[in-house]
Amino acid sequence: MATIGLGIIGAGIMGERMLRAAVEHAQESVHITGLWDPSPAALARIAAAIPGIPRLASPEALIAASDCIYIASPPASHLAHAAAALAAGKAAFSEKPLAADVAAASTFVATHRTARAAVNFPMATSFGPERIRTWLAEGAVGTPQSLAIAVDFATWPRGWQRDAASWLDRRAEGGFTREVVSHFLFLTHRLFGPLSLQESSVTFPLDGASERAISATLTAGSIPVTITGGVGTTDRDDQNSWTLTGDKGTIRMRDWAIAEHLTNGTWTPDPNVMPNERARPLVLKRQLAAVAAMTRGESHPLATIHEAFEVQRIVEGILSA
Repeated sequence: MATIGLGIIGAGIMGERMLRAAVEHAQESVHITGLWDPSPAALARIAAAIPGIPRLASPEALIAASDCIYIASPPASHLAHAAAALAAGKAAFSEKPLAADVAAASTFVATHRTARAAVNFPMATSFGPERIRTWLAEGAVGTPQSLAIAVDFATWPRGWQRDAASWLDRRAEGGFTREVVSHFLFLTHRLFGPLSLQESSVTFPLDGASERAISATLTAGSIPVTITGGVGTTDRDDQNSWTLTGDKGTIRMRDWAIAEHLTNGTWTPDPNVMPNERARPLVLKRQLAAVAAMTRGESHPLATIHEAFEVQRIVEGILSA
């Protein structure tokens, strides 16, 4: 089957990560038609790191040359780039969040209900959530009774994200709730259904900067969910867990990828577990295969814009507390 032409908007961390995955792992699914970024320095950095990638002069030129556009720019620009791609008859695959503006995102989703559009939540195809789904189907927890999501960071942004602090640590578009908690909300929504925020609190101790602590309670379907998060609450760059308790057992996923089952008071990992660093290129390969399927109009497991909007609605609700 012919590969689809993928153009990338954004030469930052995520743009480079997806570019490398396409070039090194997903040649059977996609080929890169070009890259655009408003920063000449960012484009020069990519050119030095990954030679031979066409650098196009504008988003419009990139859209014209591509079957699908991957949008890895800051959140405020996601909807405009996606709308431009869809208007040109191309598919759109955006980084999360769908947007930072709830009203604008609601209008976008209503306007593009049947569009070839999706959002990059890798938990749609990653191995840890796959194991969680299998355990649930096997009845490992029985009837789910409660879910706890916890995220902790030594600093924000994380060490590998500091070059993006100009937007990633600002209230308008950044913060760990949008960047990290959203992934676990997506997984929760997909597994258990509609999310409803009950109450939340958020701490903004630094003028203009993103949040440094959150707590929230919500429901996913009929399951009560608690969320806690903080910066400076661990000495690790990134620490997270998603823990589901039922009447017959408890399972969790920690550190993005490690699925574990609680047995006699001890956490036992899935024997096929892979740390996130090893799993990431394989997951991105799966994501890109799904992007190709979406672009061809086929069924796919990617996060829909409707799912992404539900996640965004809860995230912005937490942040507006």
